[in-house]
Amino acid sequence: MITPLVSAVALLSLLTTSPAATSYSFNVPPGDYDVTVTLGSTTAAAQTGVQVEARRTMLAPVSTRAGELRQEVLSVNVRSPESMPTGEEGTGTPGLQVRLTGSHPAATKVTVAPAHHPHLFVISDSTASDWLNGPKRGWAQELPQLLRPGIVVDNYADSGESTVSWLSNPKLFATVQPLIKSGDEVLIQLAHNDKTTTEATFRANLRKLVDGVKQRGGMPVLVTPPVRHMFDSHGKLTPTGLIVNNLGVDLPAVIRSLAGELHVPLIDLTARSQALLEQLGENASWPLYLTVAHDGVQDASHFSEYGGTVMASLVTRGMVDAHLPAAAFLRQQTAVN
Repeated sequence: MITPLVSAVALLSLLTTSPAATSYSFNVPPGDYDVTVTLGSTTAAAQTGVQVEARRTMLAPVSTRAGELRQEVLSVNVRSPESMPTGEEGTGTPGLQVRLTGSHPAATKVTVAPAHHPHLFVISDSTASDWLNGPKRGWAQELPQLLRPGIVVDNYADSGESTVSWLSNPKLFATVQPLIKSGDEVLIQLAHNDKTTTEATFRANLRKLVDGVKQRGGMPVLVTPPVRHMFDSHGKLTPTGLIVNNLGVDLPAVIRSLAGELHVPLIDLTARSQALLEQLGENASWPLYLTVAHDGVQDASHFSEYGGTVMASLVTRGMVDAHLPAAAFLRQQTAVN
C-alpha cells in the first residue's frame, strides 16, 4: 500500500491510515533525511526490516514480540535518479520511498525530517551499484544497514564504468565532485571494467580522482575491487578472478601501490574477498553471487543480496583497519556469517 504523498516541511510526519501498510512515499526534494520508524505491532509478533529508494537496505529484519515496539532512526540520501547516476534503470519514483521487508513486517509510525550529516560517497561500478531492478545487488547498496544514523551513504556507483569513463562522462565525477564537502569520505573502487586500460593510464586516472576529491576537502579512500567467482583446478582464483586485465595488468596491485605513493587510506577488498572465497571453496561460495538455481542467471561478477551484504561487511572491516572516521558509525553486526 502506498500512502498519499506528503509535503516537505521542517518535520515530515506520515499519517498512517492502515496498520497493514508496508510501503510509504514522501514528496521531498533531493537531500538528506532522518527516517524514524517505529517497528512492531501492538497485537502480533513481527519481523521487520527497512529498505529505501532503490532497494537500499537500511535495516536488516528484526523480530519483535506482540506489543513490543522498537524505534529505529535511519539516515538516508535522496537523489534523482534514485539508483545509478547515468539513469540506466530510469529515474525511479520521485521523493523518498520507504518499504518494510521481513517475513511479517509491521510498523506503527514512520516520520521523516531533514538532516545534515557527514557523507560517505561511493565512486564505483556495478559491483557496488544501487540496483533498482533484477536480482543484482551492489555492496554499497547493502552498506547502510551496517551503519548507525548520523552518516549518509551517497552511492554513485554506476554499471559498466571504468576509471576512463568516470572522468570522461559528465554525469559521473563532474557531477559528484561539486557535492563533496570538507570532511566527507569518498570510497573509490574501480577496476572491473578497465579491461584494456594500460597501467600508466589506470594509475593516472586514479590519481586524478584522488586529487579531485582532495580539492574539495574530502578524504579519498582507495578500494581494491571484489574478486570474480572464477576458480582454477586447484581451488584458487584465476588471474581474471583476481582482476588482472586483458593486458596483464594486476589492477589491485596498482591500487595498493598508488595508495602508498599518495599516502591515502586503502581498503583491500580484493585480498579480503579472495581469502573468503578460497576458504569457502568454489561450490560453497557460489551463494555470494548470482546462480541459476536461486536467481535464474549464473553471474560470476555480480552479487546476490546475501553476497552484497557480505562484501559490505568486508568493506567495514577495512574501514576499521584503515581507521576511517566512518568506522565510528558502525553497528555491532558487521561480522560475516
